[in-house]
Amino acid sequence: MTSEYSAHHLQVLEGLEAVRKRPGMYIGSTDSRGLMHCLWEIIDNSVDEALGGHGSRIDIVLHVDGSVEVRDRARGIPVDIEPRTGLSGVEVVFTKLHAGGKFGGGSYAASGGLHGVGASVVNALSERLDVEVDRGGKTWAMSFHRGEPGNFSGPEPSSTFTPFEKSSELRVAGKAPKGVTGTRIRYWADQQIFTKDAAFNLQELEQRARQTAFLVPGLEIVIRDERAATVAESGEAVETSFRYDGGISEFAEFLAPDAPITDTWRLTGTGSFTETVPVLQPTGAMVPTEVQRECVVDVALRWGIGYETVQRSFVNIIATPKGGTHQAGFELGLMKVVRAQVEQNARRLKVGNDKLDKDDILAGLTVVLTVRVPEPQFEGQTKEILGTPAVRQIVANVVTKELAAKFASPKRDDKAQTAQLLDKVVSEMKARISARTHKETQRRKNALESSSLPVKLADCRTNDVAASELFIVEGDSALGTAKLARNSEYQALLPIRGKILNVQKASISDMLGNAECAAIIQVIGAGSGRSFDLDTARYGKVILMSDADVDGAHIRTLLLTLFFRYMRPLIDDGRVYAAVPPLHRVVVMNPGTKPNETIYTYSEQELHTLLAKLTKSGKRWQEPVQRYKGLGEMDADQLATTTMDRAGRTLRRVRMQDAEAASTVFELLMGNDVAPRKEFIIDSSGSLARDRIDA
Repeated sequence: MTSEYSAHHLQVLEGLEAVRKRPGMYIGSTDSRGLMHCLWEIIDNSVDEALGGHGSRIDIVLHVDGSVEVRDRARGIPVDIEPRTGLSGVEVVFTKLHAGGKFGGGSYAASGGLHGVGASVVNALSERLDVEVDRGGKTWAMSFHRGEPGNFSGPEPSSTFTPFEKSSELRVAGKAPKGVTGTRIRYWADQQIFTKDAAFNLQELEQRARQTAFLVPGLEIVIRDERAATVAESGEAVETSFRYDGGISEFAEFLAPDAPITDTWRLTGTGSFTETVPVLQPTGAMVPTEVQRECVVDVALRWGIGYETVQRSFVNIIATPKGGTHQAGFELGLMKVVRAQVEQNARRLKVGNDKLDKDDILAGLTVVLTVRVPEPQFEGQTKEILGTPAVRQIVANVVTKELAAKFASPKRDDKAQTAQLLDKVVSEMKARISARTHKETQRRKNALESSSLPVKLADCRTNDVAASELFIVEGDSALGTAKLARNSEYQALLPIRGKILNVQKASISDMLGNAECAAIIQVIGAGSGRSFDLDTARYGKVILMSDADVDGAHIRTLLLTLFFRYMRPLIDDGRVYAAVPPLHRVVVMNPGTKPNETIYTYSEQELHTLLAKLTKSGKRWQEPVQRYKGLGEMDADQLATTTMDRAGRTLRRVRMQDAEAASTVFELLMGNDVAPRKEFIIDSSGSLARDRIDA
């Protein structure tokens, strides 16, 4: 370090050097997320072609050697010479930052690529990249090593690489069938850049491919995983195909977490606006020019019986998880129409002077909102928020017009569904107002209207929420033992009788009419559903304590279903646990006056391992080994030592890393639709192992 600082200390990074020096700026990170980001960049180029009507299939192959290949049958990257650089179109795309066909040249009406850095960044961060283009009856090929064009002596990235010296060569690798065009790109990520544990995530890739297939109707995306780990498990490569001709209507049905009140409605329309943008002239100068833009709006939405809101918004198939002007316009149009309809039907709905809130309308709504607009403006590099101002009013106008037409429809089905929708929206409003004025939501009727806690609750004495624990205990017999085993200073007990209601199938009113469900919600004291307030929960931990058998596992599943659907913030915050009671008690007999030793085991395998170890060391144990059939068979000291005492117990925390996947599993295993569950059980029976059963 020196205090001197002059111009010779400054560095100018040319071309792709900047990408290799600061990869995080372009792909976010150099772990698995960054690796996946590179793959999206290549895939999205093919998707942009399909979005423009070129090509109907994209193949993605994860090869055994760690490389990945993306193939399409689109127009193919241009192979002729780009006049300003004197390089072929392929070399320009893969070696020049901010170069491509998506800067308003007329090749793409709407595209996800905007900055012209995708392919070149992937090339810069690859140890080797091979590209083949079918165009003009020929197959053109070019290879790159860390962004530099040249030739490899063999098919591996470790093969000797010879860079071009005087001029680059886009070689002819063969003949292409007449009329066939397309691009094939295969690359090996650079181990100098990415961390050792960086790997392609098949599940994430499939989710993104499914989403894209929904957004581009008729596009088939095929993923083939040939990696060694996958082949070792199944004996063959895994291939998955995604194609949805129904588009975003099917997407909305796929995302919906509850039974429908309305059909999936499709709202479509267009609007135009003008904006002033810099346009590149043939002379190379950028001149501000007023251009006419067209914005295409396509919305699929449906309401369900639940209260969860599922919103997905996209601009040119780019996901915008944080919304933007298109989402603001949708909500503006939606509120305008629904409020007007409620006012028109105020007498039938018994609304009075109350006003609808946005959350009342969004409750139970599943919506997929897509807009296509040339050269959209995003807030920031991540493209998470749309910033184009004119889109807001265009989306609002389309939604207002199309939704109003749906409410005015003379069809019997439309009339019945819109009437049910208004009833639901008004009931949500009344529930919100009731919760605000009476500190109690209208959903928590009957047993929940009482301010007193259930008689069967054995509460704790402490007022410190963080230190307190609520044990939900299976059965009254276990409750008696647990009362003697607990520390009443901070441990509360609530017994439940057998198996509670399966709330995944039941309605809200049925759930609240169930005494056990109502008692649990009342004791936790934070409300339920949309009105759940984590800060008012009465306990820092909620521990499910059921028998270590199949029935106990079933009860635990039913309880978790209740928490997942109506008190999910408790799971999100990591405050729900499952107790782990032992299965066996082994008393090891020691010789002489030395006291006997008690050892608890938690599975059959652990018991057999222990007994084998004792036999080997010449120790004896009392026969028969005690097998606990339930919590009630333990005495208070045993229950305290093994399951309730903080010093020696084991708790299993319930986590929810992926809410969407968890929701799908809950619906599969606990929902109304029996056929998929039966199919799941039949398909999974062959791979079932006893040690995977939570019992």
